[in-house]
Amino acid sequence: MLGIFLIAISTVFLIVPKLALPASRKSLLLGGATSGFIVGLIGTGGALRAAFLTGLNMEKEKYIATSAVVALGTDATRIPYYLSFGFLSEQYYYFIPFLLGIAIIGSFIGRKIVTRTDQDKFKKIVLIAIILVSIKFILDGIMVLFV
Repeated sequence: MLGIFLIAISTVFLIVPKLALPASRKSLLLGGATSGFIVGLIGTGGALRAAFLTGLNMEKEKYIATSAVVALGTDATRIPYYLSFGFLSEQYYYFIPFLLGIAIIGSFIGRKIVTRTDQDKFKKIVLIAIILVSIKFILDGIMVLFV
């Protein structure tokens, strides 16, 4: 269902590029609460959060900063939980600094790419990425039904 919804909303935003959600307190609370609920329910909410932020027609720099802060906050609370409850065995602890380094390098590379991409093209790239992730959600759901 999430995949179908995200494909539909992303397609609408691609067809009507000037369409935007109001950046009101009510919209922000509803978008944040929905995204948080979905993350708690299925363990992933990045695509939904991306669709919501894209719908706000944020400038690409603000979009990336907002998304990064939300992801950092989420992971900063999730990783200690995973470690304390044994969801990650000790042999993988050494990968955490390596992954953090890769994330930082990726951020710098992404920044270089984004500064060279105009706002409209950036929005289209994000919406197409959401559609591709949504197709994977749908295919994963189908595989669960038949396996």
